[in-house]
Amino acid sequence: MPPSDLSPTPPLPETGAAPRALLAGAAPPAPPIAASGRLSSIAGQAEKAGRAESAQSAGYRGVFRVPEFRTVFLAHLLSLLGVVVSEIALTVLVYHLTGSPLLSALTFALGFLPYLIGGTLLAGVADRFPARRVLVVCDLVCASCAAAMAFPGTPVAGLLVLRCVVAVVSPVFNGTRMATLTDILGGGDLFVLGRSLLRIVSQSALLAGFGAGGLLLAFVSPRGAMCVTVFTFGASALLLRFGTRRRPARAQGGGGVALLKDSLAGARLVFGDRRVRALTLMFWVSPMFAVAPEALAAPYAGELGASTGALGLLMCAMPVGTIAGELWAGSALSAAARSRIVFPLAAVSVLPLLLYAVRPGIALAAVALVLTGATGAYTLGLDKWYVEAVPEEIRGRAMTLLTAGMMTVQGVGMALAGVVAELVPVHQAVAGAGALGTVAILVLLREVRIVQRTEARDEADRHMTGG
Repeated sequence: MPPSDLSPTPPLPETGAAPRALLAGAAPPAPPIAASGRLSSIAGQAEKAGRAESAQSAGYRGVFRVPEFRTVFLAHLLSLLGVVVSEIALTVLVYHLTGSPLLSALTFALGFLPYLIGGTLLAGVADRFPARRVLVVCDLVCASCAAAMAFPGTPVAGLLVLRCVVAVVSPVFNGTRMATLTDILGGGDLFVLGRSLLRIVSQSALLAGFGAGGLLLAFVSPRGAMCVTVFTFGASALLLRFGTRRRPARAQGGGGVALLKDSLAGARLVFGDRRVRALTLMFWVSPMFAVAPEALAAPYAGELGASTGALGLLMCAMPVGTIAGELWAGSALSAAARSRIVFPLAAVSVLPLLLYAVRPGIALAAVALVLTGATGAYTLGLDKWYVEAVPEEIRGRAMTLLTAGMMTVQGVGMALAGVVAELVPVHQAVAGAGALGTVAILVLLREVRIVQRTEARDEADRHMTGG
């Protein structure tokens, strides 16, 4: 489609005191900072700006020139390894103890609902406590849960409860880390590239991590593999504790009830602001429909009478496309170009799934999945818009809610795809997800464009009035 049809109005940076009055005055401003704290904050911002300016032109290499990011990146690798190994080991362990495929699958499914609960009710932790402390404590909680899972006497019910605890903690950790990246890298291009690198690592884990975990289980027992997870989470905690700076909390602390109210208030602020709400949904809607072919990969391969190797190809195709798209957008495009591709790529992000309507063979289906993954390159531009739209005072809560929502909608999308596939052939269910998802995304893009144009017009009116 012509670029003029879907060319976004450039996003407006937040300016002035208390950015947009904390989303239209929904919450009172924070108390003034002490003079020494203010000077320290200014000095830190100047140092961060200097690093950003020196590294800006170097792309991904520039991000790695920031020492704190290297620490966060390595800690991410370790904690991700821990998650992958624990999921495989726990699934195998539950199956060995019970012989039940249902309970074995439930160890994966149990991750979704607790993720939503943690991301909604505990989001305030990301802003009320120093970020480094939150990250370290989350890693230690996960390490403790893995150690309890490795204990020979832990029953199946206990294993599932511990799995839920890890799922509750995960969105708090991920949201806090995302918000911390803005402190380490700033809210500009370095933040976008840093986020992209973490996503690339996560997608790469889908390709290599489960294979490595399966290989590990060929040499050690599932409970022995859990000991590896204890080590990776512990090492991540040590790296974050001693490799990152201590930064003050973004908001005032309080008791448990106050924390709960603050978490829910953060959700109201996010969804109460039209711009932030639209951008949040932009992160959620496409993945909700894009998971359909992955959720139905095994039934589709069975429908075609394909081999297990063909199933592996289908499972790998979308992560390969995602990594390629991220690398292309991060390496070959400027920040302005990344913003320009958000609308056109988002508009066609699940359109390749329509190829399933003709019941394609494995090769053509894999091409459709690679293309679907590659269109995810638009998220780099969307990251920039989002961090500009959310006031710093609620950034931790907003990003915790964002990550929790992304996991939850993918779980919902998988479940809905399975329900639809019970009623119609698998290839029609996937094609339907592509068609319905495209319509939903186009409606959402129209909303984003209206919001951007409205804000641009309001800014122009304020400029003329001030002049």
